[in-house]
Amino acid sequence: MLPIDITRLKGTHIYLELLRPDHIEVLKELARDERLWEFTKTLLINDTYNEQFQTYITTALDPTAVEGQQAFVIRATADDSIIGMTRYYAITPKDKRLAIGYTWYIPAVWGGPHNKECKLLLLQYAFEIVGFQRVEFHIAHQNVRSQKAVEKIGGVKEGVLRKYAIRPDGSIRDTVIYSIIDEEWPEKKQRLLDMVKSYQQLV
Repeated sequence: MLPIDITRLKGTHIYLELLRPDHIEVLKELARDERLWEFTKTLLINDTYNEQFQTYITTALDPTAVEGQQAFVIRATADDSIIGMTRYYAITPKDKRLAIGYTWYIPAVWGGPHNKECKLLLLQYAFEIVGFQRVEFHIAHQNVRSQKAVEKIGGVKEGVLRKYAIRPDGSIRDTVIYSIIDEEWPEKKQRLLDMVKSYQQLV
């Protein structure tokens, strides 16, 4: 697990908090929306949802799971409400790399500045504070919306891992790999800053 200075993960539209047990009940209700899991099938909204969610959140709270991770809740600065979750995972200090993912937002904020600013904060922390050289994004091949979002912020598509995982519903998932590396970060950062700023100008 990375040492996290949470005060550095606050922006204009969102701020991050380290996931804690007292977040669970709110997250459980927010996550009970099939639209969030259309492509990943991480949670199936059926009569086993409570058990599934308990497993999901227990894993998210465990820093040793998923090759080392740190989970966050995402709050809107406008009213401090929780609007989603995200994680650093596959944290590999030896190779100075990690992945960003397991990200979801309530549909009410889809299309807004929240995800772009969240990625800006997490990428900035990984490259500028921790000093890592590579950040990855692993996206389900059917999730074209998320692929386009990563491409828009400058993620470089490296390839497709075929039959990479089996989802909870038994279906097969191919995974598309994107990355941003440290040499590219200054240009990608400016792109993200401009995107977030464009939302502020519309307000």
